[in-house]
Amino acid sequence: MKRFLLVDDHIVVRSGIQGLLSEIFKPCEIHEAGDSESATEKLKHHQYDLIMMDIQMPNSDTMGLMEYIQVRYPDAKVLIFSMSAENIYARRFIKAGAMGFLSKDSSLDEIKKAINMVLNNRKYISESFAEMLADASFAGTPDNPFDKLSPREFEITSLLLTGQSVSEISKTLHLQISTVGTHKSRVFEKLKVTNILELKELANSYKL
Repeated sequence: MKRFLLVDDHIVVRSGIQGLLSEIFKPCEIHEAGDSESATEKLKHHQYDLIMMDIQMPNSDTMGLMEYIQVRYPDAKVLIFSMSAENIYARRFIKAGAMGFLSKDSSLDEIKKAINMVLNNRKYISESFAEMLADASFAGTPDNPFDKLSPREFEITSLLLTGQSVSEISKTLHLQISTVGTHKSRVFEKLKVTNILELKELANSYKL
């Protein structure tokens, strides 16, 4: 019997995927978590055939969760299921250990395809993302400055772009305010920006 863990802060999304999994895999066991902390607790007590995880959740360090899963449960199969920009986040999470990146806009058939591929130990990326990677490699696309950022710096940058303050980010990621401030300074230095407005303009130019 397959066992799944759905990590998403939206109950409607979890319910929809739960219904789909229950239909495809009979019987199966499905557990749910609304944030990274509750997901960590579930992982301590159960082994899962597949973890489907969003990457934009309140009070959650999702990159930290991805890295935790890789270290503590290296055999776990993770499929990212998100509305976040695939061209920006897919490469980072797959590099961190995820076996696929699936958009919530995907068709039912595509969702089934992604789930089955990952369960069969194959990586999944969409056709559009595969084409983008191919185009970039052949066209010699200029380096994206955001690729210079560490996973933590990129995560903090993403939260800054949503309008969160340093103190709010410290609560979300469970970090000291001074630590977040240090990361923010390094981000500005690496990206050669001096304020949030410049950061947003740079992010827009790279479709972040």
